[in-house]
Amino acid sequence: MKNIKTIAFDADDTLWHNEPYFDEAQERFCQLFQDFASSQEILGAILNHQVKNLPLYGFGIKAFTLSMIETALQLTNHNISGKGIEQIMGIGKDLLLKPVELLPNVEQVLESLKGEYKLIVATKGDLKDQHRKLHDSGIGAYFHHIEVLSDKTELDYEKMLGRLDIQAKEFLMIGNSLKSDVLPILNLDGYAIHIPYRTTWEYEKIDFEIEHENFKSFANIEEILPLLK
Repeated sequence: MKNIKTIAFDADDTLWHNEPYFDEAQERFCQLFQDFASSQEILGAILNHQVKNLPLYGFGIKAFTLSMIETALQLTNHNISGKGIEQIMGIGKDLLLKPVELLPNVEQVLESLKGEYKLIVATKGDLKDQHRKLHDSGIGAYFHHIEVLSDKTELDYEKMLGRLDIQAKEFLMIGNSLKSDVLPILNLDGYAIHIPYRTTWEYEKIDFEIEHENFKSFANIEEILPLLK
């Protein structure tokens, strides 16, 4: 990776904790509607609505909240009360107010890499919420640019690299999702490092191993430093 000039970091579950908050929110939702279906059935319905709605709503907490409301309408055969809708909106609002907790050694890694590489954030989600989290994290000053993408397909990355005048062969993406942070970049002949988080959203899972000369995987973020220093 000696040609790397720009390093991009995914945000959620790469720089800070995120997925456990969604798991907690879904547990609350399941409790609200436990008389209508099993937790497994409810979680499957939420996921189906999320995937179906991605072209319309994209990613993030607001999209997730709308998908919960649609799930509730489905479960109750459209007989949910206004109070029930209010409770679901409360779950979404609580997600938007969650504190930002950095993952271990993130700031130390950024401090070590600054000045040697151009550092950017490339993440999915709601624009306002992601900017809020970056501000609250206290690490925003390490980054030259913040890119909140509507999705992370090859085309999305290609457009981002073009806007920022970055060559794929000089670009490294670091993230917790093989589907979103690794595969598209490798297909563009860039470099990717996977740092798995302890839990993964079902939508982001793949069912095959990745073998590529431009790909590395480490258990913890600090393990990237010997490769890049």
